[in-house]
Amino acid sequence: MATQTETLAKFASELKFEDIPPEVVERTKDCIIDTIAACTFGSELPWSKMMIDHALATSGSGKVSIFGPEGHKVQPAMAALANGTLSHSFELDNLRMPSVGMHPGASLVPCAFGMGQELGASGKDIITAFTAGIEVLSRIGQSSNHSSEDIGFHNPGINGGFGGAMAAGSIMGLDADRMTNALGIAGSLSSGLLEFAMSGTGGMVKRLHLGRASESGILASTLARDGFTGPNTILEGKFGWTNVFCRGADQAKLTAGLGEVWDAPHIVFKRFSCHITSHTPVQGILDMKAEHGFSGDDVAKILIEGTKKCGTHHYILEPTDVMLGQYSNAFCAALALFKDPMDPRNFSQESIDDPKIREVCRNVEIRELPEDAQYEYALGSRLTVTLKDGREITHDSPSFKGLPIDPLDRESLWEKFSKLCYRLGDKEAERLFEQLCEIETIDDIATLDTTGKA
Repeated sequence: MATQTETLAKFASELKFEDIPPEVVERTKDCIIDTIAACTFGSELPWSKMMIDHALATSGSGKVSIFGPEGHKVQPAMAALANGTLSHSFELDNLRMPSVGMHPGASLVPCAFGMGQELGASGKDIITAFTAGIEVLSRIGQSSNHSSEDIGFHNPGINGGFGGAMAAGSIMGLDADRMTNALGIAGSLSSGLLEFAMSGTGGMVKRLHLGRASESGILASTLARDGFTGPNTILEGKFGWTNVFCRGADQAKLTAGLGEVWDAPHIVFKRFSCHITSHTPVQGILDMKAEHGFSGDDVAKILIEGTKKCGTHHYILEPTDVMLGQYSNAFCAALALFKDPMDPRNFSQESIDDPKIREVCRNVEIRELPEDAQYEYALGSRLTVTLKDGREITHDSPSFKGLPIDPLDRESLWEKFSKLCYRLGDKEAERLFEQLCEIETIDDIATLDTTGKA
């Protein structure tokens, strides 16, 4: 009898473009568009430039693009390291809900494009590779019951390499045995700790976690291609992923619905450059300002009632750097009082140091909502804003645009894409967007120019 690891590997190795439902193809294209936009914006950030410099210094010349207007080309693994880091460099990349602790775009697009550009894969091959990756990655995430972060692991860092290995392996046409070995290798490359959210220092390292996951995907799949082996029980074995990185994992979820229930429709797209738990508080602040006409200067304090994770991981009242600010529910709500949270450039050190924002931030209290009041995907929040004139205003914020129940349409996605890809120029950004909307018609993905220089 096949192990669960082998079952997932076999599915990924045999998946064909024709097997994928049309709605899954369209949502996959949205995810690719969103990820390349996040990378392009991220390429100008200080920590991203450090990673790009590292990739250029470490890799020889190659065929694979580091996304952004500079047009750097390196070897596949270094490109995946850079692009995974860029995509996750400013809390703009997509994720999955109900939450299973995975970031599909940042984990899969660098690997699919990395091997795709290297080998001359088609747009259909890219979509197939992404789908193979997300179907495996999501089930691994679901099996964890989101317990890994309670231990202290950063979920996307420890699970992303599995999906990346399947995406890259799909492009290379690996058979089921080699795909199994790729998973076995990827499991031993899993890494990423949450201490960045607790220590108050070192926030840059979070950006690296998705880069390392993508790099691991390329490394695991290419080693497997060459005959390197890994355990065929890496997911379910006694010392496998679900037993080492998780507490109370449900291994039945590893293969449940495989080939029948597709995961791309569960992808969530962000409009604010912050952790997903801050999206309903930020949306709530915007709604309250519009309805009641107050400004940030009028606010004395804020009570945010949200998920348990808001209190355990995101109750940060005095963030010291941008990463901690983006992880802080209090800071994000305070920023939305004074600045436009839809402009990622407002999530800056200048905003972190802004005395008005800091004053409100220090006067935020976070409590846990009862589970039955957390609305869609356990992301909803309730805000009570106390104004300096003594008035209290309470507002329920159950969801936000970008969730599967209210997905971004192509027009909204273009709005985000054009804002993030401003360095490409308006015409070139529009050209790239239109090409990505029809990526399945591209015969050789290496001919797709992502620099704005075409």
